Amino acid sequence: MERREALKLTATVLGGSIIGSQLFLSSCAAPPKKRSELIVDTDVPLLDEIGETILPDTDISPGAKAAHIGNFIQTMVNDCYDQEEAALFINGLETIEEQSIEAYGHGFVDLSKEQRLELLTKFDQEARQHKLLEKPHFFGMMKELTIWGYFTSKPGATQALRYNPVPGRYEGCIPYNGEKAWA
Repeated sequence: MERREALKLTATVLGGSIIGSQLFLSSCAAPPKKRSELIVDTDVPLLDEIGETILPDTDISPGAKAAHIGNFIQTMVNDCYDQEEAALFINGLETIEEQSIEAYGHGFVDLSKEQRLELLTKFDQEARQHKLLEKPHFFGMMKELTIWGYFTSKPGATQALRYNPVPGRYEGCIPYNGEKAWA
């Protein structure tokens, strides 16, 4: 084999692998989502208030708003949910706003704590009915994301849970005295 033939063969193989890899990896990309399937920055304050109603601020630990739960939910829905799940979640946000205006004459963010709790309790009862039917409900998704985001955040892990960055030895049989769970 001559040097020119070897270079041509190497260039063909290398070029084919570069071009072929783009074609191969293009199937790994998710299709772009429509606007109706994305949570935008203007939705974050609403998500923060919903999260704060689900996990409110107490004397012992901060609430979900302190953990920036709205940003967490935005990232999870936009980046991890498929189109159908994202659309269900966003339609749920719109439903909360619509029901809030219909029942109280104001958007959810402008309601009192009692009104927010009353409205979300209604959606929680609906979610429990859907759970029996094994169908996803937007409020169940919101609660799950709120709890997950809160307890994996710094305020949730260090102030709501007992936090020990370097635990001691394992002791499998310790009496429980009602103290907080470990992070």
